[in-house]
Amino acid sequence: MELGLKGHKVAILATDGVEQVELVEPRKALDAAGAVTHLISPKAGTIQAVNHDEKGDELPVDRTLAEVHASEYDALLLPGGVKNPDTLRTNVSAVQFVREFMLAEKPVAAICHGPWMLVEAGAVSGRTLTSWPSLKTDIRNAGGQWVDQPVQIDDQLITSRKPDDIPAFSAAIVKQFAKDIDDRRMDEMGEQSFPASDPPPSPTAIGGEGAARSA
Repeated sequence: MELGLKGHKVAILATDGVEQVELVEPRKALDAAGAVTHLISPKAGTIQAVNHDEKGDELPVDRTLAEVHASEYDALLLPGGVKNPDTLRTNVSAVQFVREFMLAEKPVAAICHGPWMLVEAGAVSGRTLTSWPSLKTDIRNAGGQWVDQPVQIDDQLITSRKPDDIPAFSAAIVKQFAKDIDDRRMDEMGEQSFPASDPPPSPTAIGGEGAARSA
């Protein structure tokens, strides 16, 4: 089932301490829907995932932050794990990468502690989102509204609370990413057909010479 994601590129930003299931399972859903997913990290090689308090797998990094730009990607996934976003939010390049997606109004999904990156990027003011409960005060202090539900969608932003929400979260990001990417493509096609500097053609112009003579 492609749902409009075939060939579209999704960035997954993570580093050591990422909660393995929050990265791997949504990524599987995106890959199955036809997306091209890249694991992006400040460092090359591999990152150490965790399963709660236990070590998980070492996950291969596809590209480093220094090698990429937000403009190359159609959407962004921010998995959680306490250490992962807590480390990334001290990295200026990582925060700017997230900020650029939000400023460009591209679809962004964050789960569990992942929304810490949205707070650091100054991107939650006026938005409604969910997260791991310990982030509630941070989100509210940053001007956001926190809700306690499995999936919260606020325009192009999709958030979830915890690993138990992953099935609903994965389904939501596949559906919403496809919708937002398709909407964005249609908007761009409209802008190319009628550039902002050019007024839409008049009924006379659309009708051709016959319309001009009968006007």
